[in-house]
Amino acid sequence: MTQRTRIHIPTPLRPYVAGRSVVEVDGATVGEALSALIALHPELRRHLHDEQGRLRRYVNVYRNDQDVRHLEREGTTLADGDTLSIVPSIAGGGDPPPPGPTPPRPSASSPPELSRDELLRYSRHLILPEVGLDGQRKLKGASVLIVGAGGLGSPLALYLAAAGVGRIGLVDFDKVDASNLQRQILYGVSSVGTPKLEAARARLADLNPGVTVDLYEDRLTSANAMEIIARYDLVADGTDNFPTRYLVNDACTLLGKPNVYGSIFRFEGQASVFDARVGPCYRCLYPDPPPPGLVPSCAEGGVLGVLPGVIGVLQGVETLKLLLGVGEPLVGRLLLFDALALSFRELTLRKDPDCPLCGTHPTIRALIDYEAFCGIVPEDPANAGWEISAAELRERIERGDEFTLIDVREPHEWQIAHLKGATLIPLHSIPARASELDSSREIVLHCHTGIRSMRALEFLRQAGFRKLKNLRGGIDAWSRDVDPSVPRY
Repeated sequence: MTQRTRIHIPTPLRPYVAGRSVVEVDGATVGEALSALIALHPELRRHLHDEQGRLRRYVNVYRNDQDVRHLEREGTTLADGDTLSIVPSIAGGGDPPPPGPTPPRPSASSPPELSRDELLRYSRHLILPEVGLDGQRKLKGASVLIVGAGGLGSPLALYLAAAGVGRIGLVDFDKVDASNLQRQILYGVSSVGTPKLEAARARLADLNPGVTVDLYEDRLTSANAMEIIARYDLVADGTDNFPTRYLVNDACTLLGKPNVYGSIFRFEGQASVFDARVGPCYRCLYPDPPPPGLVPSCAEGGVLGVLPGVIGVLQGVETLKLLLGVGEPLVGRLLLFDALALSFRELTLRKDPDCPLCGTHPTIRALIDYEAFCGIVPEDPANAGWEISAAELRERIERGDEFTLIDVREPHEWQIAHLKGATLIPLHSIPARASELDSSREIVLHCHTGIRSMRALEFLRQAGFRKLKNLRGGIDAWSRDVDPSVPRY
């Protein structure tokens, strides 16, 4: 019997369903429901299915709270009241499984004593039976590595330092930008232009001078990750890119370290704990990364300023629970937060027996080239012919050269700032509106920073357009290098 099924649509896919968060379709099975969804919204097909019509490996589908990937998901039947959730990387049919074993807890043979000042500072912890004097001593003797000192790393580092975690490592190589201040609460106006780690250490020292802060002002790579991560009890992942996320997961799995995971996008967040000794790893959830550029970064897609605070604090909660050995960690569970609906949903994660890293017959026994794994290749000099700098574009405008300027950003970004003479065609509309473009004229594409417009260029190239240019650095480069009167954002 065909059922009416509600399908929860994640933020990255909502532009293809007219901005809706839930779509209702008819279907007796998961496969039928997804087919009905694609029939209503054909642009979803390339995001959900590969060329052979199979669901992509970086897209998960849940029936209620159960992952149906290992249950013949295309043919899994739907009962009355069932809901489906599409959960791509960014971002019950029955009773939940019994709790799994408790992850091994970091321990020290002789936790350090607390001073009189520390007894006062941590008094609200000490009167919690679940923490007490012994627990606070565990925290003082513990060490946590935070990868990324941005939106997630900021609240996480502040609360771990305030809680008395004895040693905190920070990995980041960026400088503080004014656009960071909307969400990265480790920094202030006085920090703009300075290295993030320099500002972070000063802030954490002011918050709790008894905490040791290790700084790694470098990119985490396959060459240094094992050595750095081995020094800490656990890792908290606050990264914003897929190569580093898979690198952190693999290094933690190979070293037997818990990985406290968080990710954010626009108004949604995810949190979990990956510990392959007792549950799934990140590769069990997402065997393959999405193609480069498919999932926008916060710089391209935006993020509600308080959202990383919510997810970063949840990471802090899980970190402290693991260090103290209390409660039930998020191992085998994926927590989804929707700020617009102010709702939390929990999905069950299962260890994949075929996982190449932590499965029955692992094939990954050392760190790999993660940029290559994620499809990121070194810039090809041949591609330089497809790009134009902001200064070159200004020269062409001043000469009166004829070309069509296309802005592939969203309408709300256009309202913030736009270039005179540009035509707005949002990226997701390019396939449907390509026929409006004159292939005999040169077309210059731009977006915010040049990433989305390069994707538009690649699509038009495949469609037969040849006179194409991408504005390198986007409208941000134009504002910075050519016309400061155009607002930056």
